Amino acid sequence: MKPAQRQGRILEVVGLRGETTVEALAEEFRVSAETIRRDLARLAGSGALMKVHGGARRMRLHSESSFQDRMEDHAEAKAVIARKLAALVVPGDTLFMDTGTTTLACAEVLAGHQRLTVVTNSLRIAQVLGKTDSHVVYLLGGRFSSDNSQTAGAMALESVGQFQADHAILTVSALDREVGAMDADFDEAQVAREMIRHARNTIVLAHLEKLDRRAAFRVCRLDEIDVLVCDQRPDEAFAEALAARKVEVR
Repeated sequence: MKPAQRQGRILEVVGLRGETTVEALAEEFRVSAETIRRDLARLAGSGALMKVHGGARRMRLHSESSFQDRMEDHAEAKAVIARKLAALVVPGDTLFMDTGTTTLACAEVLAGHQRLTVVTNSLRIAQVLGKTDSHVVYLLGGRFSSDNSQTAGAMALESVGQFQADHAILTVSALDREVGAMDADFDEAQVAREMIRHARNTIVLAHLEKLDRRAAFRVCRLDEIDVLVCDQRPDEAFAEALAARKVEVR
């Protein structure tokens, strides 16, 4: 089992039990206690769980409802973000787009552009942008999740590495001035991080209510974001934090 897969399973175990020990995890995953300590250190560093003496404890952070429920939330804010994003994308661009209700709203608007190449792990986004011959769409392979209609896991991460993009367009669950951009799903955060690695420019989409909150899995630091597209201007303190890290706000 690869470290990323094991860490995902560790989070599932901690999530179910609330708290567990290094020894119990080492026995369950048949690895050394030192390997588990390294896993816990990495997960704690990203805010996914809390390290305690001899083990780990579940963090209580922002979580997400079903994809369909989220489709109905903040619809106008997502429409504003989609219009703003459309001005940043030009014909001929190659885009990574990850799974999310905000990126799906953006895909509906971007469908009106010409000659885009889009690489996505979202079946819904692929269907929206693949309706005509105006765009070239690549759907990443991997483990399929029916709720989000997405692919994820090791195969999806490996597939991302086959591409280079002008922009990684990412939706997130939370944005914090200290931690950065975060996601509520471990696999989705990993896909987003890999997209960032293979893109020239990182564009994060987040409506105002996602600012100043935290989720379990860090996607990137603030200074790794090139552009934040938000439906409204952030408050003064958050705007100053973004400016200090040279994040352009649209």
